Amino acid sequence: MPEKKTVQRARKDKRQGKSPSTQAGEFVREEIHHVREGKHGARSARQAIAIGLSKARRAGVKLPAPKRGSRALKKQAARDTARGKHPRRKVSPTRSAAMRRRLRREGSSAAARPALSRQAREAAGRRTAASRKAAARKAVRTKGPVGRRRAAQKAARTRTRNRSRSKSTS
Repeated sequence: MPEKKTVQRARKDKRQGKSPSTQAGEFVREEIHHVREGKHGARSARQAIAIGLSKARRAGVKLPAPKRGSRALKKQAARDTARGKHPRRKVSPTRSAAMRRRLRREGSSAAARPALSRQAREAAGRRTAASRKAAARKAVRTKGPVGRRRAAQKAARTRTRNRSRSKSTS
C-alpha cells in the first residue's frame, strides 16, 4: 500500500500535465526509500523499480505495460493496471506476508547510489538518441520557467564536469 503523501505527489504531477512515467516515479522513489531505510530489501535496482511501477499501476497511474520483456512481465503489468481501475479487491494476507518475508531477506545495496546510477545508464543506453531527445523536449513543455532554469543550470554543471574529466584523461 503506497503512502498517502506519495499518492498526493503523483496526483499533483498528473494535474500539472506530467507524463505517467513521471507520476510513477513518485512510487519508485518511495520504494527506493523503503529499501534504504531497511523496511525490506531488493535483489537489484531493477527489482526495486519494478515494485514501484507495480504500485503505481495499482494506484491508478495510466502506465502502459513494457513493450519489451517477458510475457509474464507484460501479463503482470496488465493485471496491475486492471487492479488500478477496480481497486476494491482484498489482498491475500498470507501472500502479502510471504512476499514481505522474502523481500526482507534481500540486501539494501540495490538502492545504493552506484546501483541506481548503473541502472539509469544501462536504461539510457538501450534507448536511441532520438527517443531521449524527444523525451527531453516533452519534459521542457511541463517544466515551467523555474524548472527550466534549474534544468539549464544542471546541464551547465554537467557540461563543465564532463569537460574537466575529458581534459584530465587526455
